[in-house]
Amino acid sequence: MLTVALVDRIGSGLWASVSVLYFTYVSSLSVAEVGTLVAVAGAIGIAGAPLGGRIADRFPLTRVLIVVQLLRAVASLALLTTHDYALLLAFSAVGSLGDRASSVLTRLYAARIAGADRVRYQAVHRTVANAGWALGGLAAAAAIAVGTTTAYQWLLIGDALSFVASALLTLRCGEPPSPCRTVITSKDPAPPTERVNPWRDRTYLAYVATETLLSLHDAVFKVGLPLWIAHASNVPHGLVPLLLVLNNVMVVALQVPLARFGTTTAAARALLKPLSAAFALGGVTLALAATGATLTATLLLTASAVAFTVAEMLHATVSWELSLALAPDTAQGAYLGVHGLAQSAQRSVGPLAVTAAIATGPAGWIAFGAGIALTCLIQHRLVRERLARKPLSVPPVTVSEH
Repeated sequence: MLTVALVDRIGSGLWASVSVLYFTYVSSLSVAEVGTLVAVAGAIGIAGAPLGGRIADRFPLTRVLIVVQLLRAVASLALLTTHDYALLLAFSAVGSLGDRASSVLTRLYAARIAGADRVRYQAVHRTVANAGWALGGLAAAAAIAVGTTTAYQWLLIGDALSFVASALLTLRCGEPPSPCRTVITSKDPAPPTERVNPWRDRTYLAYVATETLLSLHDAVFKVGLPLWIAHASNVPHGLVPLLLVLNNVMVVALQVPLARFGTTTAAARALLKPLSAAFALGGVTLALAATGATLTATLLLTASAVAFTVAEMLHATVSWELSLALAPDTAQGAYLGVHGLAQSAQRSVGPLAVTAAIATGPAGWIAFGAGIALTCLIQHRLVRERLARKPLSVPPVTVSEH
């Protein structure tokens, strides 16, 4: 599955870097049309996480993942067939659904195949995925330099082929054991089935709400830092790609070593306190950078990027463990699907939060960091009672064999 992650993310890196340019220069869409298309497709894609998780609790996980990868491939290739706005929106929405579903399914696979070692497995998986994304981005940069319609189209074809290759590689992966499905013979009586509904689990829904805010480190790198530097008079604009490279290099180099500090549920919960400090430090250094000279501002922005990258890695470690520790074993897919909504929601809330911080000035960044730091402490308290109780348990779903 690690090879699948590498191939998948190489393809995603190819397309994510140029999707806006493709819709602008190849499909000839206006700025407003591109913005609306991306926003609407992303909103529809939010449903992919809970839908994928629910289906994975009922059917073999690898088969579901193969279908989702092929769906993503078809959606990507379909974009090449038209410049009609409605169709481009529909195909983009299908691709977004598949993207969010595949993210949940790969996490669920890791949880089932790695068992108690799931945090380390996820750390390695994330490191490989980041490396793949970087490789795809480099190839996309070369194509952008060419700048022809054909170059953009080949990037989209490469994206689709990566999903086909991922599906073929998934065929070679063994089906992990699932606590949701047991096999019985036709002569055996089928025990009654029952399902835990994550939408009625108030504690888990509250946890997911806090996860949305803790995921805002993503918006800092994708929107906050680039936009802040673009409008700053005391910082060179060339700092933007350097900070993004720094973020990627740190994740590749340090995610696996840091994961060893969160290999148990208690250890993962304890990491919420240093995570709180990392978010607070990131906000303070960004605020101070707004008032310094060029060299000072550059150093403070670099320090902020380091702080938010540490926050990103710590949050990933905490989230991998707690999202499963809080879920009943027999409904992991459904619960992880709901947990996936946090990242999807952050994609909508994040840009608004960081632009508000920029508009407010230094005080805005202090409030931004402090608000997320406080959320870490709220989550630390929120999950305490749930983790102290015995995990939920329900009878497994049965699959008859004749």
